Amino acid sequence: MLQSVLITVLIAVGCFFLTVGTIGLLRFPNVYNRMHATSKPTTLGTAAIFLAGFVRFGPGGAGLASLIGILFLFLTVPTGAHMIALAAQRMGVPFMEGVTWPDPADEDGD
Repeated sequence: MLQSVLITVLIAVGCFFLTVGTIGLLRFPNVYNRMHATSKPTTLGTAAIFLAGFVRFGPGGAGLASLIGILFLFLTVPTGAHMIALAAQRMGVPFMEGVTWPDPADEDGD
């Protein structure tokens, strides 16, 4: 009984974050804001659903695949979002007014 409630809550939390990410993708004004909306909430939502799979199936088999999925998400999604944002910046996609990209000269300590 407790396991079923926990699985239901985790799936509901995951669906909530996935919905928030999708709404952000549709509503935010530019590529940089959309990257934020697609990376953070969707990572949390997908991780919650993977965690529900781990709770359901246990530490072996499909449960282990769920844990590996969570690890894979947390390693790849931020890196991918950063690389897409960097590519957009190099292609000349403008920032919103008042927002700047860090100057590489400032990062070198010059």
